[in-house]
Amino acid sequence: MAKELPTSRLARGTKLGMAVAGNAIRAQRTRRSMRGRSEAVRARMAEDSMIRATEQMVMVLGTMKGVAMKLGQMLSVLDLDLVPPEHRERFQRRLAVLRDSAPSVSFEVMTAVIEEDFGKPLNEVFAEFSPEPIAAASIGQVYLARLHDGRQVAVKVQYPGIDAAVRADLKNLAMFRRILQSAMPWVTPAVLDELRLNLESELDYVAEANTQKQIAELYTGHPFIFVPSTFPELSTTRVLVSEYFPGRGFEEIRELPDTERDRIGEIIYRFYVGSLFTFNEFCGDPHPGNLLLGADGRVAFLDFGLYNRMDPDHVQFEATCIRAAAEERAEDLRDLMIERGVIDSPEEITPEECLEYVLAACEWALVDEDLTITPELASGAFILAVDPRASEFAGMKQQNLPPEHLFSRRADFLTFGMLGQLEATGNWHRIAREWLYGDEPVTELGRAHHEWLASRPSPTPTTGPAKKTRKRAAKA
Repeated sequence: MAKELPTSRLARGTKLGMAVAGNAIRAQRTRRSMRGRSEAVRARMAEDSMIRATEQMVMVLGTMKGVAMKLGQMLSVLDLDLVPPEHRERFQRRLAVLRDSAPSVSFEVMTAVIEEDFGKPLNEVFAEFSPEPIAAASIGQVYLARLHDGRQVAVKVQYPGIDAAVRADLKNLAMFRRILQSAMPWVTPAVLDELRLNLESELDYVAEANTQKQIAELYTGHPFIFVPSTFPELSTTRVLVSEYFPGRGFEEIRELPDTERDRIGEIIYRFYVGSLFTFNEFCGDPHPGNLLLGADGRVAFLDFGLYNRMDPDHVQFEATCIRAAAEERAEDLRDLMIERGVIDSPEEITPEECLEYVLAACEWALVDEDLTITPELASGAFILAVDPRASEFAGMKQQNLPPEHLFSRRADFLTFGMLGQLEATGNWHRIAREWLYGDEPVTELGRAHHEWLASRPSPTPTTGPAKKTRKRAAKA
């Protein structure tokens, strides 16, 4: 039988639910520890050379539309408060260049893309088609339309020539790695490889339509998660047709009262992180632009260009490692990573360093107390884990993280970033115990989710090919 999670590495041996006073002290220490990490990041961000290098990075990426947009999306979940006040406005302007680098394309030009792919006039494919886009994707625009049978749909259309532009960018990306890393040292080769994989996957809308349809079927009847189904028969390489879901975007959600934001935060956490341990698959691209809040309280998740299905053994390995870290079994954790091949130079890594490295990334989900995720906490953990200038965990950063685990950890970090943008509060640890230990749910959403699971066939991964992973391991 699995041991119960202790409340923290700072309260060694203490069982959950015991010593309330000790838990309070522990929670304070954990928050100080997290804040301390963020302060270290803030100090590094204050370097003038880094701010200046950011401008150089933007100049380079200004000619690389697809890559710039994707990097801008990743940056947008990080906390700009980490930048010193005197530099913040300048940095925000530079970041806006990345976020807003989507080309401005006329409706006539986008219509030509649709008609070329379908081989027929627009009005033969759709009964109605609004000329004003309702949203922007990283490599295209989304329009509202109506099928001839009356159904309202969302139509995602790639920018003309974006496929060739992205592939050209990706070929040249290696040339700019040094410039990018001078501005953002955490933009490591592994991160850039992720950009390449992500963008290549997102160029195929037919594959994405089929994947999204399968996920929609997986979540059929769910009480608070909704995935719009797609019409693969109406989708092409550059046009993706899906159900239309009206809802409020992330910026509106951020203005909601605390209790509503907390509820949405839990839904985000369950969808992006919990699905891995429930279904052995997950969306690899958590981003604020990829969800909508419906009038009925359901949250719709969008954009499945990067979706990953993992071997159940790999999923169990991750859960086993998290449990070992939570229980502070440092020796066991190190042995697990050596056996898996994550640590290929054991003589350089102590059990304590291995433990601290894992906790730095996931301790926020191991605190048995309500914890408000702030942008500072999320960004501090992310940059600390990947910034090569940070002396912490230097040995662990040189170890080989298999690609399948790199994808899931990236999704975990980006989910953490989304919760930080939302400033959501929850006992994330108690939620995680459902999939780490099989505990009964303690939240209203958790109970509704488990009732839904019990009402459907035993969860099994959906069929179909997962996105390809790199053959070589990436540096952690």
